[in-house]
Amino acid sequence: MHADEVSPAGRVVIAGGSGFLGLSLARYLIAQGCEVVLISRNRPDEIGDWAHVAWDGRTVGDWANQLEGATALVNLAGRTVDCIKSPDHCDEILRSRVESTEVLGEALRGVGTPPPVWVQMSTAHRYGDPPEVVCDEDSAFGYGLAPFVGQAWENAYARAVLPQMRQVILRTSFVLGRSGGAFRTLSRLARLGLAGTVGRGRQGISWLHELDMNRIFARAIASSEMNGAYIATAPNPVSNADFMRELRRALKVPIGLPATEWMVRIASRIILKTDPELAIYGRYCVSKRLQEEGFEFEYPELALALADLC
Repeated sequence: MHADEVSPAGRVVIAGGSGFLGLSLARYLIAQGCEVVLISRNRPDEIGDWAHVAWDGRTVGDWANQLEGATALVNLAGRTVDCIKSPDHCDEILRSRVESTEVLGEALRGVGTPPPVWVQMSTAHRYGDPPEVVCDEDSAFGYGLAPFVGQAWENAYARAVLPQMRQVILRTSFVLGRSGGAFRTLSRLARLGLAGTVGRGRQGISWLHELDMNRIFARAIASSEMNGAYIATAPNPVSNADFMRELRRALKVPIGLPATEWMVRIASRIILKTDPELAIYGRYCVSKRLQEEGFEFEYPELALALADLC
């Protein structure tokens, strides 16, 4: 722990906490001495020292009692974007975020002693897919499905959050972790010799080691200095070509076959069952606000992060 870090305490409620990001954060907070309650549709596959309460993401129920006297509410709820963007999936991606956020706000209004802070997940994809521009918190937002969903998600939060609560929005980038997310898929492809440059390789990858993600969330919970919207990402985004090169180096894989755009569009849909644009496009993001507030990353460089994970 860095000398200037403050540790969260008490009971933290994580909405949508049964996925990769939620369980990673839960493990971290429990190690810091917190009590953690996960509320989600599905019980986590992993057994841990957290409590789990079922929640359909759409209605207020007995789970709302967990908010009474809690230290913080963290909202991660939302359907994964790692899917083929059919009309039905796009609708679910939007509604799962907006409706769950609005229901959390409704539940908070029925609590006598609500948490003093609500930390809300959002996405760095709000800034779109500019080919070369480096985006920070003051940059213009982008155009397309992800920026539209990000805006609707944050607007729902603004309507739902109680005025007296400290409000923190974390526009999170691509989180690298051992236990889940896209990193496991990329590692498997690399070991098969398939982690070469995608398309032209110039598209940006804004990434974040899961430890630093957890530290940013913990800081948002514990530090009264954090208010408003932040980009949660490491300070050194890289191109796709550089990311793939560092991944192969970390895994000690000498060869990575490149993939043209048309190859990715076919393979992503047929084999990986995901959106090819997640690989074809990207963005370079940095957080001016975290830098100004003196946050020190454990893994500021991609090579360090991948060496730890691999």
